[in-house]
Amino acid sequence: MEIWIMIAVAIVFILWRMRPVKGTKTITTETLKGILNDKDKVFVDVRTPGEYKSRNIHQFKNMPLGSDLSKLPKDKEIVVICQSGMRSAQACKQLKKLGYENITNVRGGMSAWRG
Repeated sequence: MEIWIMIAVAIVFILWRMRPVKGTKTITTETLKGILNDKDKVFVDVRTPGEYKSRNIHQFKNMPLGSDLSKLPKDKEIVVICQSGMRSAQACKQLKKLGYENITNVRGGMSAWRG
C-alpha cells in the first residue's frame, strides 16, 4: 500500500512540474520547425553546455538554466527548449518573473526533436 502512495505522489509531482506556466505558450517540435527562421523570435536552449554541444538546433543560443536571462530582449518572443521540457518550463517561470510577456516553451524538448 505504501509503495502505491509513493508512486502516486511521484506522478502528481512530475505532472505538477510539467504543467504550463500561466501566460506562456507551448508548442510542439513540429510547430517549431516552421518558425526557426523567424527573426522576431529569440531561441534559447537551457541545457548544460555538454548537452548542447552533443546535439543542438543551430538557431538556439545556449544559456544553461541559472544563467542571467534578463539579458534577453523583451521586445521579441522568447522560445525556450531543454532536453524534455522540464527545465525550459522552469526558465519560462523565471522569464515571467522578470517581466517577459511573450514566452514559448517547446513541449518534449530535444527528446522530441526530429530535425
